[in-house]
Amino acid sequence: MIYRSHVLVCGGTGCTSSKSFDIIDEMNKLIRENNIDNEVKVLHTGCFGLCEKGPILVIYPEGATYSRVTVEDVKEIVEEHLVKGRVVKRLLLGDKDAEDVSRALDDVGFFKHQVRIALRNCG
Repeated sequence: MIYRSHVLVCGGTGCTSSKSFDIIDEMNKLIRENNIDNEVKVLHTGCFGLCEKGPILVIYPEGATYSRVTVEDVKEIVEEHLVKGRVVKRLLLGDKDAEDVSRALDDVGFFKHQVRIALRNCG
């Protein structure tokens, strides 16, 4: 099945301890309630490398990266971003006043100047 949006939720140790699995459960519940479960796929991923800003949630195809997401934030993300197509700026990682949403984590200041070397077991 082809989905219009993919929601990637960090499942690294830091994000898991900050209730990323509860976020996934709540997101799936609200996606079903809004009848968009055939359009949006929620996926549990490995660590994004931003543990201090977790839980991290990335929505594609926009590449919107949300940080410090709580279970209480999920309703706003589903209703605004996934249903209405409007990014929730207050939860965005990085510059909240930016016009464009970062398309890749490589555009975030923390990663911008890093060079990935060891990739064998990455992602």
